[in-house]
Amino acid sequence: MSADKPLTVSDVNACVDAVIGKVGRNITLGLPLGLGKPVRFINALYQRAKDDPTLNLHIVTALSLLAPQGGSSLEKRFMGPFTERLYGRIPELAYARDVVNGQLPDNVRVSEFFFKAGTFLRHEEQQRNYVCTNYTHAVRDLMALGVNVIGQLVSASPEHAPGHVSLSCNPDLSLDLFPLLRERERGGTAVALVGEKNSNLPYFGHKSALPLTEFDVVLEHRASDYPLFSAPQMAISPEDHLIGFYASALLKDGGTLQVGIGSLGAALVYSTIMRHTNNKVWRELFSRLRVGDRFPLTLTEGGSAPFAKGLYGCSEMMVDGFIHLLEAGVLKREVFDHAGLQQLINKGHISDEVSLRTLDVLRRVKLVDSPLRARDVQWLQQYGILKPDVVFRGGRLVVGEQSLVPDLDDAAAREALAQLALGDRLTGGVLMHGGFYVGPEDFYEKLRGLSPQLRDKISMTSVNYINHLYDHRFGNQRLKVAQRSHGRFINSTMMYTLSGAAVSDGLEDGRVVSGVGGQYNFVAMAHELPGARSILTMRATRQAGGKTLSNIVFSYGHCTIPRHLRDIVVTEYGIADLRGRSDEDVYLELIRIADSRFQPDLLRQAQKAGKVPADFQLPVDWTGNTPEAVREALAGCGDASLFPAFPFGCDFTEEELILGKALKALKAATATPRGKLTTILQALRARDEEGYLESMLERMALHNPSDPKARLERRLVIHGLQMTANSPATGKSKN
Repeated sequence: MSADKPLTVSDVNACVDAVIGKVGRNITLGLPLGLGKPVRFINALYQRAKDDPTLNLHIVTALSLLAPQGGSSLEKRFMGPFTERLYGRIPELAYARDVVNGQLPDNVRVSEFFFKAGTFLRHEEQQRNYVCTNYTHAVRDLMALGVNVIGQLVSASPEHAPGHVSLSCNPDLSLDLFPLLRERERGGTAVALVGEKNSNLPYFGHKSALPLTEFDVVLEHRASDYPLFSAPQMAISPEDHLIGFYASALLKDGGTLQVGIGSLGAALVYSTIMRHTNNKVWRELFSRLRVGDRFPLTLTEGGSAPFAKGLYGCSEMMVDGFIHLLEAGVLKREVFDHAGLQQLINKGHISDEVSLRTLDVLRRVKLVDSPLRARDVQWLQQYGILKPDVVFRGGRLVVGEQSLVPDLDDAAAREALAQLALGDRLTGGVLMHGGFYVGPEDFYEKLRGLSPQLRDKISMTSVNYINHLYDHRFGNQRLKVAQRSHGRFINSTMMYTLSGAAVSDGLEDGRVVSGVGGQYNFVAMAHELPGARSILTMRATRQAGGKTLSNIVFSYGHCTIPRHLRDIVVTEYGIADLRGRSDEDVYLELIRIADSRFQPDLLRQAQKAGKVPADFQLPVDWTGNTPEAVREALAGCGDASLFPAFPFGCDFTEEELILGKALKALKAATATPRGKLTTILQALRARDEEGYLESMLERMALHNPSDPKARLERRLVIHGLQMTANSPATGKSKN
């Protein structure tokens, strides 16, 4: 392979041959998190390892995405057609499926530092192979594990960037990993960087665009390009909506937003858009819930008005919600890659409209001189303050046929500058910095359809630039502080202890649910940045084993975020402001936003530990935290459609949504042995004599069951549908 030009192949096996020829038969393969995995190359390399036991393959990655299949027989009947519709044309990650099925060959090992939540709770091998690390430490740990091959999905270059590809969905680790691997190569270790082009992957420029020469091998075969793996929208429950509403009241106009994937993040985005575009209704709910009185933090740290200045997005994951915010006119605060310029904008000393005052302010703070010099002109043009056709020649500014004196103290020169040389508005600003993305198919379609101007305002970049404040080659701490004004870093957690510790990634028995990811980074950064806040969102309860359990607990044997980093916690019952508060205040703040069914016991435990006075009584207005109160709060808006389950679209059909609700109810009802027996007995009596449910039974391939198991499943589905939809169906089912 040439040192200055990659080997470009169209045959995937030739790609594998080239890699083995370069690095040998001991391969530690680093793969991007989530979407950016080059599936054709990976599958071919994995198959080679399965066929050849002398090839040792260690795959190190995170979030290996697989199409859902369902666990029980009924779930598989439900998921089969849905999975085929969404994922039927996407090749499956062969190693990931074999991991799930426990079929990896002895010469292949897979280590991940982030799981899809709950996927491997009962998978001992993956629990043992899990690598616990902060997102920002992943590059270090990949290098320590001896990664010598990188595989990356890339998007082909557009006409304006020939000879380049874009890391697009996953520059997060690769931008920092590539130079380290090349340094290792110069030290004598063979490495191979493999790019797999896919025409369906949106192209992004800025730091994520790299010359083709960065790669050793490029696989390009457009005929076998596959659709991108999509993550369907999740339903937003009433509880989620209220959590999102409270969180939206904590956003500061002119601030910075980080948010994660899932229904809680989507709920926040939805309420934020409502605050901006339907402010009257948003404020009515704000007033009816007495948010300002009960949680004054929203008045000092947040707001209730539309976003005049707008928000800037700085998030390791660019979720589809950021595009919805962009379309709604919320994501509109641009940041610039110069700390001095950004600080002047933050203070209101200059605006995005260019004038002679702009030059005067820049001169006063010594960012430019007078008369202007060549380097001043170049810098001013970079940000649109001077027009691009202005030329510095012989100590003068040449604009077409005109020659101007660049003296800011000369009245005539100033007038000429204003008329001929000044730009209209600042340019080069960025609305969104993201490290990676994954989402539903319509999200990818919107990214592909962005205008060149909007596309240029999204910068996919290194997660080490985004996730903390330390100096990075893309920008130092001073720049990051200037850009990230009024930062609101919003992440979800599973449980929260009364002492202020968050449980987000694992269980107290040591099993890993997902991973730390970047949560710790953002929580810590919120405590370092002036004016920033960490907001952890969480449903107050969960269902487990047929029981309702509190997610606010007295203590727990594992934590992700230690109590000394406690800040803001939001449940469907309100906001707990914990930063800088005494333990007594923290305990009471959290009990206040717990489900009322669990408040007395939490209070007793707090009093027993001496954290709350023994004579403290729960205030009456704390004791109405019930699921019924949540639904009443939203129903009070007068229009049930204001808080829909799928405000941003849905990949399920209406029929599938009804079936999904029924199956979820059946699963909850059969969570215990007694519940299972009771449910089966009730199902045996279920009937659909009039055939009201026949189309849904046909969707489940249960319209004409031929064996006892299928006949029982038909009855179960009928029973589930009748439980959840108050179906008019009565009578006897078909035999």
